[in-house]
Amino acid sequence: MSTLLKIYLSVLALLPLAVFSQSHQSWSYNKSIYEVNVRQYTEAGTFAAFETHLERLQDMGVGILWFMPIHPIGEKNRLGSLGSYYSVKDYLAVNPEFGEMDDFKALVARVHDMGMYVIIDWVANHTAWDNPLTLTHPDWYSTDADGNFIPPPGTNWSDVIDLDYSQPELRQYMIDAMKFWVEQADIDGFRCDAASWVPLDFWKDAIDELRALKPEIFMLAEADGQQFRNVGFDMTYAWGYHGFGNGILNRLTNGTNHAKELADFISAEQKKYPGAHYRMYFTSNHDENSWHGTVFEQFGSAAESFAVLTCLLNGMPLIYSGQEAGLDKRLLFFDKDQIEWQEHPFAAIYSTLLHLKQENKALWNGESGGKVQRVMTSNNEDLFAFWRKNDKDMVFALFNLCANPLDVAVDDSSVYGLYRGVFTDDSVTFDSQASVKLAGWDYKVFEKVIMPTGVKADKASGKGNAFSQSFPNPFNLNTEIRFYLPRDENITVAVYNSRGNLVKMLYSEFAPSGFHSIMWDSRNTAGEEMASGAYFYRILSQSCNMTGNMILVK
Repeated sequence: MSTLLKIYLSVLALLPLAVFSQSHQSWSYNKSIYEVNVRQYTEAGTFAAFETHLERLQDMGVGILWFMPIHPIGEKNRLGSLGSYYSVKDYLAVNPEFGEMDDFKALVARVHDMGMYVIIDWVANHTAWDNPLTLTHPDWYSTDADGNFIPPPGTNWSDVIDLDYSQPELRQYMIDAMKFWVEQADIDGFRCDAASWVPLDFWKDAIDELRALKPEIFMLAEADGQQFRNVGFDMTYAWGYHGFGNGILNRLTNGTNHAKELADFISAEQKKYPGAHYRMYFTSNHDENSWHGTVFEQFGSAAESFAVLTCLLNGMPLIYSGQEAGLDKRLLFFDKDQIEWQEHPFAAIYSTLLHLKQENKALWNGESGGKVQRVMTSNNEDLFAFWRKNDKDMVFALFNLCANPLDVAVDDSSVYGLYRGVFTDDSVTFDSQASVKLAGWDYKVFEKVIMPTGVKADKASGKGNAFSQSFPNPFNLNTEIRFYLPRDENITVAVYNSRGNLVKMLYSEFAPSGFHSIMWDSRNTAGEEMASGAYFYRILSQSCNMTGNMILVK
């Protein structure tokens, strides 16, 4: 074999790896993101102390842990007693207040073992005044006319000084420093602070090199704009939704915006950011909480409703440290101010929604999920109703965006069907007669019931009356019989044993058209459980005669 042919075959063998290399979409499609404020998370404020919360966060359904900067903090011109996370003294070291490098590596390894991912905050725009680079490479910094270091122009950030990205060596140093954390700690990506203050061509070069090192790396820009998607960032901030104490959520709260403006915003988001790029939606983060107020300060009675809405949109929801505990104070930014961990309804709400996101394809991120489709109702000014659908999965949600109670009709055939209340676990049918009552700033979320395989049509009647096996089947103690009626009529629903003897009459009266479900409790009137075995249900009306089998297993 010739040398040239050997080279050709060697290159050809590598091509599948290049063409089919993994990307973040192989793991991030159904994830949420959680911002970790290590300093304020526990009394000790260390990596080891935070690690004790991992099982709770895993149980809640968290997918990605974003750690605020973990680097040593500058002492010169420090603000407060502990300084700002974002005043980086050494890009290649760990803040000794949090622990040692080995502690962080162990934490990342534990997170990975639990099926979660880690990204770290990266401050590329500026450093602390006493970063060693000021001595070894003073030419990498912006200066005034007298040659003095300066804070980033247009800011009052007196504890940091601006870097000059016209210096090629600075660019390569910064890329190598980022690669250091991927290679040494096996992190999964970066949240890039003040990304819009650093040249776009730098980010493209950095992301290209990082992807060559770890193809599935996840890159989040603290910036809003399509240009950041174009240079390789996987997710950007949706500041039009909420940010800097402003956004459509704030305008909904003060009554200057209504359901139409929210619908228009979401529609524009979906058009501007199609495909694989994610948008990050949130009601709080470290800046919002410390500088603009808690969710209760900003949104009042709407705080819970907005938390739910944020988890249902076609982007990735962010939860800030302590939100699940109902964080109701502004955490100090430059000093110790521990989160008060307490039981709060938000914990169960986030857990329900994050797990739903993991399992329901309609709620997956970006192009992996379904688009938000608005549903029109009898009050389109105050009520925002929508569905998202992907494959067989569908979620239908309604939000009252005012303080007044609403009783609205939902006459939209796109949502007709049988649903499960996500927070109530009850069965609800939406048809032409459906209406919904909502208290002020209230919400309801429903998951479409997917009929099990084996759905048949009543050929005898020719009416196409859909029915299915009971669910679950086989079952233990309880099973639910689901069926569809094309018209209003009197029906009977009865259960029989394998010998054809009547076991129980479940229903015998008038029923409207639409989807229905009836629960059969297999205990008799004395509370005794029936014997294991085969049972049958029969649904009989003037237009149909439907039968299905059920297996009771103890």
